[in-house]
Amino acid sequence: MPEAEENRIVTIPNVVTLLRLACLPWYWYLLVSQDQRAQAALLLAVLGATDWIDGYVARRFHQVSNLGKILDPIADRLLFFVGIVGIIVVGGAPLWFCWIVLGRELVVAIAAVVLALLGAKRIDVTWFGKAGTFCLMFAFPLFLAGSSSLSSAPIFEAFAWMCGIPGLVLSYYAAVMYVPIGLRSLREGRMARVTDPTPDSFAP
Repeated sequence: MPEAEENRIVTIPNVVTLLRLACLPWYWYLLVSQDQRAQAALLLAVLGATDWIDGYVARRFHQVSNLGKILDPIADRLLFFVGIVGIIVVGGAPLWFCWIVLGRELVVAIAAVVLALLGAKRIDVTWFGKAGTFCLMFAFPLFLAGSSSLSSAPIFEAFAWMCGIPGLVLSYYAAVMYVPIGLRSLREGRMARVTDPTPDSFAP
């Protein structure tokens, strides 16, 4: 892909990502202010599903950009943090499960920032990381729907566990895999700076 295309800012995937972030206050309003758990669960599920949409559009229509590679993972982390914190506030999912997921996300986010500051090359998300995120992005809306007043709430809770446990295992396995990957990207980034003083881009 030409460098000029990778440096584009205004692309359809980037717009979709920004729209996802703009919907977070609405989610918080529905969940915390109005206690509309079913509606908040549906919105959170839609926001999670659109992560696949912007990635597909970026690849299918050749709109992959350096900004998108950084912005999309950041949007995923914010969706996780805002979504889960809201669920914790209303007691919409088991606390232990929420904190285990948040702990992993916090460690990964801090590690990504530290590696970037140390000059590491950009790290692409692994398949295990993507699969874990995908499962968890549906597990939490399902937990939330399972804690609502819907007559089908027990069914939603059962599906939440079916998505949540595999998602938890995959996400932690991916975190372990990122350790050697991160160290290698740090070595490569430092070697690249020796030959080329221009800093490389980085995405968590």
